[in-house]
Amino acid sequence: MQPNQKTSFFLSSALLLTALCAGTNANASGFGIFTQGAAALGQADAVVAHSDEPSAIFFNPALLNNLPGTQIEVGTTLLFPSRDFKSAATGATASTEDSFYYPSSLYVSHTFNDKISAGLGVFNPFGLGTEWNRNWEGNYLATKSKITTFNFNPVVSYRINPDLSFAAGLDVIYLDASLEQINFPTNADQRFKGDGTGFGYNLGLAYNAGHGISAGVSYRSEVDIDIDGNFSIDIPGVPPAAAKTKITLPRQLLAGLAYQATDRLTLESGFRWEDWRSYKQLNLEVAGQPTATFPKNWHDTFAVNVGGKYRLNDTFTLLGGYLYGWNAIPDDTFEPAVPDSNTHLFCAGTDMNFNRLKIAVSYAYQLQEERSKNNLVGGGLANGTYDNDIHLLGISFVYKF
Repeated sequence: MQPNQKTSFFLSSALLLTALCAGTNANASGFGIFTQGAAALGQADAVVAHSDEPSAIFFNPALLNNLPGTQIEVGTTLLFPSRDFKSAATGATASTEDSFYYPSSLYVSHTFNDKISAGLGVFNPFGLGTEWNRNWEGNYLATKSKITTFNFNPVVSYRINPDLSFAAGLDVIYLDASLEQINFPTNADQRFKGDGTGFGYNLGLAYNAGHGISAGVSYRSEVDIDIDGNFSIDIPGVPPAAAKTKITLPRQLLAGLAYQATDRLTLESGFRWEDWRSYKQLNLEVAGQPTATFPKNWHDTFAVNVGGKYRLNDTFTLLGGYLYGWNAIPDDTFEPAVPDSNTHLFCAGTDMNFNRLKIAVSYAYQLQEERSKNNLVGGGLANGTYDNDIHLLGISFVYKF
């Protein structure tokens, strides 16, 4: 590799790695995924203080003590994102390619006795899917990005007294990344592939205050993931280069207060805190090159939600909810790989009970407020306005043994 090729390869690779924390942010800031069950989605995730599905492993595992016997829940959510860009320099427009994604989950719960319950969740806690046209204005920043994570999450819940339960679990998170962009100045396709594993923990607390009122809180720790991989570029004679970086996934805190107004109606309101201050900078090491550091300076952020369910009869229950979330990215590091903005989420769905089998189906529309890029990221490339929305369709099946 000639010196000028090395330099352009390294600089372009560094831009590519800035996309590593990009995401199709399903009802979350940054690149978190909170579509972890269709019944929860139908209530805008206002299920931290009440739940009757094994997906409580994700939202608040201390609620597992309320689930009798052994239960299995499997589900997926189809995400149909749309992102539109209008250039501040030329007025030209661009849109992401039509595509869909399907973060999925598996949860198993078992109650041993009136004190101890346990469960196992396998789900996608973070991820991304972004595909811009190869010739769009920001092609040196991002074209195609995909990151998938899997969390293997065993938990145990203990009922301290009839009204109070506590839970703890282990997070084992595997991350796989495949990212593409156009190399500058050669205009050749360039790719990064890498993976890594990290460990963390989660906690939950559930309290029944009586008179139909219950409260819940859950916490997930930071998770450090070392990512090892390589870069390749479609130029004859240029071999792949080994590279590595590190991501710290943020702490998360969920809380809710539920009220069972009648035998048929349950309401809950709550909030979610995500500590994206963990993404202060990106350090990139490429073999044979000095370490490069890129500031990000993301900040912590909140979302608030309200949801509820109304049981029409023994078979059908109606679900509804709304969530508003603030974004985590400051203006000076905002970029097209992560066009995050403040979010409105409108949700509706239904539960259908058939003896041992329950099916939940929900639809949600996520509207992200318009946001402008007017900074020096990528040398000022792709400055302009970004409009984003996502259609979500969730389905889950719960079987009770």
